[in-house]
Amino acid sequence: MLVFEIGNSLREARLRQGLEIPRIEAETKIRGKYLRALEEEQFEVLPGDTYVKGFLRTYADYLGLDGQLYLDEYSSRFAAAEEVPFAQSAEPRRRQRRRMESNLVVVALAAIVAVTILVVVGLSGLGSDSGGETPLPGTTTEPTTTEAEPSATTTGADGAEEEAAAPRVRLVLTAARGDSFLQVRNGGVNGRLLWEGTLEQGQTQRFLKYRRLWIDLDEPQNLNVKLNGRRVADLPTEPAVVVVTVDGVRTISTGS
Repeated sequence: MLVFEIGNSLREARLRQGLEIPRIEAETKIRGKYLRALEEEQFEVLPGDTYVKGFLRTYADYLGLDGQLYLDEYSSRFAAAEEVPFAQSAEPRRRQRRRMESNLVVVALAAIVAVTILVVVGLSGLGSDSGGETPLPGTTTEPTTTEAEPSATTTGADGAEEEAAAPRVRLVLTAARGDSFLQVRNGGVNGRLLWEGTLEQGQTQRFLKYRRLWIDLDEPQNLNVKLNGRRVADLPTEPAVVVVTVDGVRTISTGS
């Protein structure tokens, strides 16, 4: 595979066209220090991997180059396998999965014991001369039927209604005091990309049908944010990653 110098090729393309950094900064809304960092391949200067990829594609496309080619080259040589927020949240999910597996084992053992007792009681009834039988406490079939019915209905119409009725986020982002670069994903850092780009002053983006949003913010202090009709007043004042649910906005990480 052909390897090329990302930074040098960007700089050479800019110089061939006689373009200066301040002009490109004004037209792409990418800070000059980040443009210079891309040309020097000093990717650690940028707030995170997400910003590197977004700015790299935008800069390459602006210069008339193949942005996807540059993005692929960066990903193959520099990009980290995972975002920090995802790594931080993986361990709680593993613990939750282990608890669920333990609960399933307990339920399965309880079911085996109950079935064994029923079989023993049934065999005892076959060998008895008595026409009637007093069941042992906890061995009648009625409680088992009562517990099994709710689990079956959760996969039918009732379950679909509960899923449809789950609360959804109604998020409105407005660039009120300046521009802000955003990346918005459904669910988490590896979720489906919903929107990416620079929200210019006066522009608004709405996200109205999702239960959880993962958002990478470049200039959060420039934004007015409304969640479910209420103004969010405690946003970070520096580049940050936040998670939005119906319960509020939670900051995952920040970076200069």
